[in-house]
Amino acid sequence: MTAESEGRAAAEQFRSEYRLGHQPLGNLVALIEQTAEIDVTVVKATPDEHGMAMRDPARGRVFVAVAKTPHPMRQRSTLAHELAHVLFGDWDDTASGGRADRSFEEVRADAFARHLLVPEAGLKELFAGRRPVGLAGLSTVVQRFLVSPAMAAIALQRAGLIDEATGDTWRQLTTPVLAARFGWTDQYQGLREESDRTRAPQRLLARATLAYTEQVVPVETLARLRDVKVSEVQAELEAAGLVPHVQPPAWAGPDDLPQVEVDLSDLDDMAEDRS
Repeated sequence: MTAESEGRAAAEQFRSEYRLGHQPLGNLVALIEQTAEIDVTVVKATPDEHGMAMRDPARGRVFVAVAKTPHPMRQRSTLAHELAHVLFGDWDDTASGGRADRSFEEVRADAFARHLLVPEAGLKELFAGRRPVGLAGLSTVVQRFLVSPAMAAIALQRAGLIDEATGDTWRQLTTPVLAARFGWTDQYQGLREESDRTRAPQRLLARATLAYTEQVVPVETLARLRDVKVSEVQAELEAAGLVPHVQPPAWAGPDDLPQVEVDLSDLDDMAEDRS
């Protein structure tokens, strides 16, 4: 099988296994955490670092880290790309990059990401009876499936909905241009704000929050995990009714103290000796 066919088959299997159909995927971070049980974190990184997958063989835990970025469509493709590395067990070379000599594993992960985010069946359903597909159609795909114009153009071309020349032209476009032209700039700005924030793994943060309520960790720990101000976290916790539990020690209650028998006979003996 080719890298393209393997990536497509794995993406279709993933959608089938988790009953995702052919519809656009929403919050990809939450989806990956809830379906594949992978811990996902969004971190600060250099411009040339997009994402990586890691495995802890001792505990059997898998982590995916992606960079916070003002380019939400790129972040989503990186998430899907790293998910592919996890599913295929590509632990030797999992860093996303822009190398010219890309390996079979990297090309396969790209194919998986495209077919996961923009399934061919979903495109054909969207454009059933609406051909030819024009620039407004490209904008619809980018906005609906939340992918870059380049990925959308490749998917449309492979689905037979546009020709190669059109695909080559559309791959040069940017999301902000399409959003401005077709009236969804406000939505795009919201997506940018969300993708340009750090995020702690949900399960880790849930455990840390429980530990806070049990007075095991301070609120500063939660603030560091989320990379926000302590006062902000404190206010959110109080608003949610999450406050440390104050529990008296188990031995503090007098009724719980054990019965003790005291032998005073020795005191009587001492008194007789002194008389």
